[in-house]
Amino acid sequence: MGSREERHMNNPNLVPLAALISQEMKNEKMEKPTVRFGSAAQSRKGEDYFLTKTDCHRVPGNPSTSFSVFGIFDGHNGNAAAIFSRDHLLNYVLGAIPRGLAREEWVQALPRALVAGFVKTDKEFQSKGKTSGTTATFVIVEGWTVTVACVGDSRCVLDSQGASVSDLTVDHRLEENAEERERVTASGGEVGRLSIFGGTEVGPLRCWPGGLCLSRSIGDNDVGEFIVPVPYVKQVKLSNAGGRLIIASDGIWDALSSELAAKSCRGLPAELAAKLVVKEALRTRGLKDDTTCVVVDIIPPNNTESLGSPPPKKYSKLQTLLFRKKCPCKSGAGKLTKKLSAVGIVEELFEEGSAMLAERLGKGKDEWSGVFICAVCQADLAPNEGISVHAGSIFSMSSKPWEGPFLCGDCRNKKDAMEGKRPSRVKVP
Repeated sequence: MGSREERHMNNPNLVPLAALISQEMKNEKMEKPTVRFGSAAQSRKGEDYFLTKTDCHRVPGNPSTSFSVFGIFDGHNGNAAAIFSRDHLLNYVLGAIPRGLAREEWVQALPRALVAGFVKTDKEFQSKGKTSGTTATFVIVEGWTVTVACVGDSRCVLDSQGASVSDLTVDHRLEENAEERERVTASGGEVGRLSIFGGTEVGPLRCWPGGLCLSRSIGDNDVGEFIVPVPYVKQVKLSNAGGRLIIASDGIWDALSSELAAKSCRGLPAELAAKLVVKEALRTRGLKDDTTCVVVDIIPPNNTESLGSPPPKKYSKLQTLLFRKKCPCKSGAGKLTKKLSAVGIVEELFEEGSAMLAERLGKGKDEWSGVFICAVCQADLAPNEGISVHAGSIFSMSSKPWEGPFLCGDCRNKKDAMEGKRPSRVKVP
């Protein structure tokens, strides 16, 4: 037989097993999944809007850096905020990501950029003096990584191959979210039900003034800035089994549970799946609200089958080791969501739901840019113009004005208003 070295010399085409495993792991990491989507909607008030965009590029003009974006915007008190968010939120998020980042750095920058983009969208829309508002559930799919940001009660659900259904968002309804009720009242809002003749209270818990039943949204100029646009953000990485996302407005979720919505459309292509979810919601509850659904399939390379099919996928020992779930990151919103139970399928990369900008925008001087910029609106700042996101009153011993990130004066006023430190600066004509 000869030694291993002799056999290798006699047959130069032989490759060591370690090299094969390394090459296989590298190929699995490099191959991108196919993204397919479908949408369906039934309108009652004309205030639901959605975004589907699969031709985005991290590096402009380079198709190999492609990523996809999907969003649901459920407007209220008019459709202006939903339309504005659909048209501008993506650009504001991308504008908050420094140029020239490698892929891994770009993915890691997404949670912070999403916070900045949501707040800037709200700030720019409120400057127009319009009073409508909108929920926003915004999904970025880059390879196997899914990053979701949300305010309001439009939901994103993940149906993993061979795993249980998991929510990737948190509902910001005052009725159901005790932490958000405490935050709103601590910031100066009042929470209570609508009082009718005779003092009888009816309906869900609402924030006053304004009567909004959500604690986070974009817009809502007339409610008060303690209703914040700071999103809950979750980032996960799928294994090469792929997965299905169901993104929908509350017209779906008021009628169907996450599990029932996922189960109702398993085995169907994305377009048919979205239509069936809407049909099932209407069959259950009727058309009482705008009802919109976007289904996104993240499909492994060379796999043409629909996702979400019932039979669980079997994995080799090597794949099980490769895609073992990490412990979730520390998060103020960790108690609010169901843990992803797909051990061996989904890796949790990031989760945070705090409404405090100082906690969401990071610490230290902005190491990405080399110049001082406003962390929200991206305006250039002279060294003596920026106000630290950590800075408090001039009498506060905890002020750290030398630490970034920094805000311009206008965005600092916005931050203070959201935290209840001053009345809203926005006055509706």
